[in-house]
Amino acid sequence: MGGGGEKKPGQYMGSWGNLGSPPQKGVTTYGLSQNRQKPLAGVTNAAIFNTWRRTRAQILYWGPAMLIAYSLMGWATEKNDYLNSKPGRAEFAGQE
Repeated sequence: MGGGGEKKPGQYMGSWGNLGSPPQKGVTTYGLSQNRQKPLAGVTNAAIFNTWRRTRAQILYWGPAMLIAYSLMGWATEKNDYLNSKPGRAEFAGQE
């Protein structure tokens, strides 16, 4: 079974990783208090340079699509403005 000698059915053997065996010797653990940690240390600096690096690496994948979408949106906006203006309504009045 789980080490540490004979165990009876239903007897608690210990938590996972400590199944009834004697504690190990020579293992040192270190801890740091939560109020001594700096969880956001260097975030702004890393965010700026990481964003620049990732954008530079991916610009050729999404840049052309953004340019096409921007020009298409500009064309659609101009067409809509024309169709809703007085000359546009006069030009396309009989097509509905």
